[in-house]
Amino acid sequence: MMNEVKESLRSVEQKYWLFQQQQFTFIAALEHCRENAHDKIRPVSSIGQVQSYTEHHCGNSTDRRVLLMFLDICTELGKLCQHFEALHSGTPVTNDLLEKCKTLVSQSNDLSSLRAKYPHDMVNHLSCHEAGNHYGGVVSLIPTVLDLMKEWVAHSEKLPREARQRVSEPQAATRAAARAPQATGTQPRVRKDKCGQPTQDSLKPRGKNKECSKPPWRPPGGKLTQPVTC
Repeated sequence: MMNEVKESLRSVEQKYWLFQQQQFTFIAALEHCRENAHDKIRPVSSIGQVQSYTEHHCGNSTDRRVLLMFLDICTELGKLCQHFEALHSGTPVTNDLLEKCKTLVSQSNDLSSLRAKYPHDMVNHLSCHEAGNHYGGVVSLIPTVLDLMKEWVAHSEKLPREARQRVSEPQAATRAAARAPQATGTQPRVRKDKCGQPTQDSLKPRGKNKECSKPPWRPPGGKLTQPVTC
């Protein structure tokens, strides 16, 4: 399970590496959308704002492509948060890291004051005005979350094996219980046939008046006796 999560994280990092090569295209696309929306004053401060620009104010395919790339990576980060949460119940350290990630990738979270830390330098590629007032937070989002997620993985791998299975074991027990045959609440009766062998009876109860009878016994030279009931 941990290996699958790490592989998913590497896949998102590769997508981000491609996106990072197009930062200037991304900023230009946001600038065009802000102009179309007559929204030149406020900064681009949330994923939801980028989503709205893409849906309502994106004027060409190049801008749409790079904006969708950003949104796709944010969606993948959100899914990774869910995978992390299901992997194990966590410790105070890993839970704190995960909560930070979940907050950052939420649609409405305000990214205005977010700035990626060393060794990331994407903010330095912006002009001072752009970095301080408009795009510093949105370009810092993905690298910041990736750093937190890699830190989460590093702490989780140090946990004992038992601690990492605390979530998965109950899930396995639930699946096993679901596969077990269900009790019907009615057990079939067993009776003996006329030869004395046990046979499977029907599920319907049988009354006393429906009993088997033995054949009459004829004594040597005598008359038939009355049947003997069992």
